[in-house]
Amino acid sequence: MERKNQHLYRKLHSLSGIIPVGVFLMVHLFVNYTATWGIDAYNTAAGIMVNLPFKYFLEAFIIFIPMYFHGIYGVYIAFQAKNNVNRYGYFRNWKFYLQRLSGVITLIFVTWHIWETKIQVEFFGVEASYDLMAGIVESPIALVLYIIGIVGSVFHFANGVWTFLITWGITVSPKSQKITQYITLGLFVVLSIIGVRAILAFA
Repeated sequence: MERKNQHLYRKLHSLSGIIPVGVFLMVHLFVNYTATWGIDAYNTAAGIMVNLPFKYFLEAFIIFIPMYFHGIYGVYIAFQAKNNVNRYGYFRNWKFYLQRLSGVITLIFVTWHIWETKIQVEFFGVEASYDLMAGIVESPIALVLYIIGIVGSVFHFANGVWTFLITWGITVSPKSQKITQYITLGLFVVLSIIGVRAILAFA
């Protein structure tokens, strides 16, 4: 029974990383990218997100609960995993290791980002605007940490898509896994460029 439950949790963990957490990540990146079009464009996009109907329901059940289930259970998996990159430097082993490392980085980064933005807006009367993000990354240290967090989060998602396709039996053959590996690598590059350009627009 315990092994059956663990298999179910791992399946849910894999699924939640794509839907809804991964979908939300892409939406969030594209909303932030509007900052490259100017202050007014970003403030308009942010205003739409802040004023969505059923906002608290959506945030709770589409974002925060799935995200922290995925993150906390993912940390549990990471510390259970046996990494052997020092002995076997195969590419897949490195991806396995970096997936766990980037997951821990992402959980820390997202929690910090929520504190700096969502918590400030909801409980401390700060306006969700361009100036809020610009104030956060005004510090060079914060800007560097944000870039690391964004790239780490995007890698975790893109590589997670690849492992999701394998875990759910969608890409079974070595050829299909190799093709999707290139596709997800491209996804990582494109989303990283979008995310980094967005955060630099605030700086």
